[in-house]
Order: sequence, then structure tokens, then C-alpha cells
Amino acid sequence: MEKKPNAPEVTPIEERGYARPDSLVSTEWVAAHLDDPKVRLVESDEDVLLYEIGHIPGAVKIDWVADLNDPVTRDYIDAARFEKLLRSHGIDDDTTIVFYGDNNNWWAAYAFWVFRLFGVENLKLMDGGRARWEQEGRPMTTEVPYYPEGSIRIEGRDDEAIRAFRDDVFAHIAAGLPLVDVRSPEEYRGERLHMPAYPNEGALRGGHIPGARNVPWARAVDPETHTFRPADELRRIYEVEQGLRRDDDVVVYCRIGERSSHTWFVLTELLGFERVRNYDGSWTEWGNLVRAPIER
Repeated sequence: MEKKPNAPEVTPIEERGYARPDSLVSTEWVAAHLDDPKVRLVESDEDVLLYEIGHIPGAVKIDWVADLNDPVTRDYIDAARFEKLLRSHGIDDDTTIVFYGDNNNWWAAYAFWVFRLFGVENLKLMDGGRARWEQEGRPMTTEVPYYPEGSIRIEGRDDEAIRAFRDDVFAHIAAGLPLVDVRSPEEYRGERLHMPAYPNEGALRGGHIPGARNVPWARAVDPETHTFRPADELRRIYEVEQGLRRDDDVVVYCRIGERSSHTWFVLTELLGFERVRNYDGSWTEWGNLVRAPIER
């Protein structure tokens, strides 16, 4: 199906100068692969009811609360349960997994990051997410697809490379290494404990981790097209404005780790930063942590 003629144009992904352009696919690419048995579309939204209202044909749903998180510990499910989840959606070792979702892909980026923790490599984001697909007038359905049991093998989860814990953050502060707070300026300044337009909840104290720089996650996205900005614009934001270098050891955080997953994706996949970790405990941990220093 062709996109609406009045949908704003975007520069092709391969022309935007990204470090790893293969981490993104366009809506056109997805439309051309709707019937490809080697591609599995995965919708992951903040609004967990959106999928039932309508989704891209053939897409399966990953619920960030019910599917990825352990119901008892504040951590992710173990490798056995994760393998069972992926196999239930017909995913094999050679399946290309394409994520998309609402809010310009912030929860899709979170799912991408969690899948990478478990060593799954063949992952992509659909540039522009659900908003771009709808903007172009492409088809949606309420039909839930069925796929035969998959055969993917998950050996374990490696938190060290791309995940930070609170002790890592303490060490980061002591070493004077760069921290990026991707929340809204109001949250960063301690005026709010949650995003604007949301209930104020989740932490006892407001503010930010000492030394953190505030770069709201949404700056990386063109608000008109919902797609990622070209690499030269992203470099101006993160490298020129903030002075970050691609060989820096960077920790990113937000409130619960989803917005910072989006920035992790930008820095790692689009700009080629070599060492970026997501502190998914984020402000709901740090803002409630006894004797953890904060700034306002």
C-alpha cells in the first residue's frame, strides 16, 4: 500500500550518516516484508491497550510489564522464560525482529535494549514507529496472528556491557564520567517526579544525579515525521553541545529506563558510541535511595 501523498517526506535511512544504518528500517521496508516468514514485527507500547485497538498486520505484542519483567523481583525474566516468550511468537535463531511502538518508539527501543541484554542480535527498529505508519495511512488490523512454535535458543543474559546498576553509577560519579539524564527539564530540575502531563509519582525526591547533563530523549526525533534526526544533527546535540566523545564511558538514565533506552539506541546504534550503559533503575531507584546524593 502506498503512503498518503501528503505525508511529510523523510531522507532515506542510508543517506543520514548513521554508524549502523542497518539497525533501522523504514515503513516502506516493513510494508514490503509483511508476508516475509523470516521477519517478525513486534509492537511494544507505553499504552498496553493500543495493540488491541489496531496494529500492523502480522505484528505480535510484547507487553513491557507482563512479558519482560519478573513479577516478584525488580528485574527482567530469566533466560528460560525469555526463550519461551520468543518461541511462542514463532521466532527462530535466524528471524529478523523489527520493533515499533507508540511515543516515537521509546518502548520499542526499550524492548530492543532488553532483547540485546539476552544476546539477540538480529534486531531493528521501524523508523517513525506507530505514528509514522498511521501518518502514512498504512493498513492496521485487530487480527492477532498465529505462528508455529519457534526454535530460538537463549543462553543467558549479559548485564555488564549495556546495563548499569546503582553501584556502577556511584563509581561513575566518583570517576567524573559522563551521565546523561534524558528526562524533561522539569524533572531534571526537581520540579516534577514524573513526565509533564502524567501523575506526579515514583520517587520521594526530585532532582538529578550529580554531574548529569540534561538532554531530553525526544530531541533525537523529528516531531513532524516521528523519525530519527540525521546523524549530523544528532552529533550537534550530543557531541557539540554536550561535549560527549564516541569513546567515552557514558551512563544514561530517566525514570524507569524506557526513555533512556531510546537515547542508548541513538548513541550506540546511530552515532556509534562504544560504551553506553542504561541505568534502568533510574530515578525511581536513585530518588528513593537512602544517602544517594542529588542535585537540583
